[in-house]
Amino acid sequence: MMKKQSQFSNKTLLITGGTGSFGNAVLDRFLDTDIGEIRIFSRDEKKQDDMRKRYQSEKLKFYIGDVRDYQAVLNVMRGVHFTFHAAALKQVPSCEFYPLEAVKTNVNGTENVLEAAVTCNVERVVCLSTDKAVYPINAMGISKAMMEKVTVAKSRMSTNTMICCTRYGNVMASRGSVIPLFIDQVQQQKAISVTDPNMTRFMMTLEDAVDLVLYAFENGESGDTFVQKAPAATIEVLAKALLALLDKPKHKIDIIGTRHGEKLYEALCSREEMLVAKDEGSYYRIPADNRDLNYNKYFDEGSKELSKVEDYNSHNTHRLGVEEMTQLLLKLDFFKNISS
Repeated sequence: MMKKQSQFSNKTLLITGGTGSFGNAVLDRFLDTDIGEIRIFSRDEKKQDDMRKRYQSEKLKFYIGDVRDYQAVLNVMRGVHFTFHAAALKQVPSCEFYPLEAVKTNVNGTENVLEAAVTCNVERVVCLSTDKAVYPINAMGISKAMMEKVTVAKSRMSTNTMICCTRYGNVMASRGSVIPLFIDQVQQQKAISVTDPNMTRFMMTLEDAVDLVLYAFENGESGDTFVQKAPAATIEVLAKALLALLDKPKHKIDIIGTRHGEKLYEALCSREEMLVAKDEGSYYRIPADNRDLNYNKYFDEGSKELSKVEDYNSHNTHRLGVEEMTQLLLKLDFFKNISS
């Protein structure tokens, strides 16, 4: 029986970068609802063909193109009601070596998506960002921080299109993440390569990521950034939990040291953002800073309250132990498939 999604009923949803882990999770959630059409816009024809064969749905439409190409984005945006902007360069090392490529996709590509959305009178746009955009130290994080600034700036000038942003931490078992790497190393009887056992990371499932985007979609006002409160774990705890589930508790772990561009911990909200953030239960809503270029507010006036606030990071959020981490891993479809 078809599930009803009143806000999406008979509407057209565009997902940029839709062949990735997030796009697949959205399709799993939405294809059996009364949504009208879902457009997948991406560069990889092989992944689109795989997705086409997997879902075999008349509601699913595929468009080859790159967010760097404004005309291609404009073409796919016509007739769209809602957009989830997930297209991005996400791998830290590749962005470090090719920072201008990160700018072209993550910054300029976002501007293209938003400009096309405004031009085509799209009703709502949600852009996906990362915890690495907060206090960024690598090119990927810097490009995503700039993406957020572009999103907020565009929201100030848009009257008919609601534009907001979501920011989340590590999505467990997503493509290119550490969990598939660890499992692959175990299966190949290689030592697990841990950078720093005390390094902490937020732990979120793909379902959490979709929930966050839908919450932003339903509750967002232009310029808002939404963050989902999430637990964190040390890399050591994650490795031990994985080895316990794989029944390899004594498997060798190599400490290789922190890689270039990595932090000891990640932040989801800066101090400055926590000062104005609205606590909405499972989420923080960070309203846009809509000050104009009145320089007194930037240089001559300070905030005594800011000194009392700390950022929201993977060191000061709820820290998972091995047992809690194990239970969280068991919820993942990825791990269920490995176990079977």
